[in-house]
Amino acid sequence: MRQFVLLLLPALVGLAGASGWLAAAEERDDTATGAVPARSVKAKPATQTCLSSGDLREAVAEKRVVEPVAAIRAARAAVPRADIVRANLCRRDEVLVYMLTALRKDGQFVHVMVDARSGQVSGQW
Repeated sequence: MRQFVLLLLPALVGLAGASGWLAAAEERDDTATGAVPARSVKAKPATQTCLSSGDLREAVAEKRVVEPVAAIRAARAAVPRADIVRANLCRRDEVLVYMLTALRKDGQFVHVMVDARSGQVSGQW
């Protein structure tokens, strides 16, 4: 099953990119016909940069963050019976968090954010 998901993942990413392209093309069509496009008001997106594996090891060694296995345990508790397929240590608005992706048994991906200092789940979507 995991091999199937890993083979399917690039296709899903490409599909998500294609849907963004389609929305942009539709917006261009609206402006070409003279229609005024609706403006959407968006909140300022959170700035996020993920650390390299070397920086992760350094942060764990200096006890600035909990070990990745603790974040994985917290994510598994938040999303029972799911496989954690990706885990990254990221800086989000100047706070270190683990960003984890879990694959549930029904095939749905769930993203879990774990506070890197405490090891507690701080959100999921």
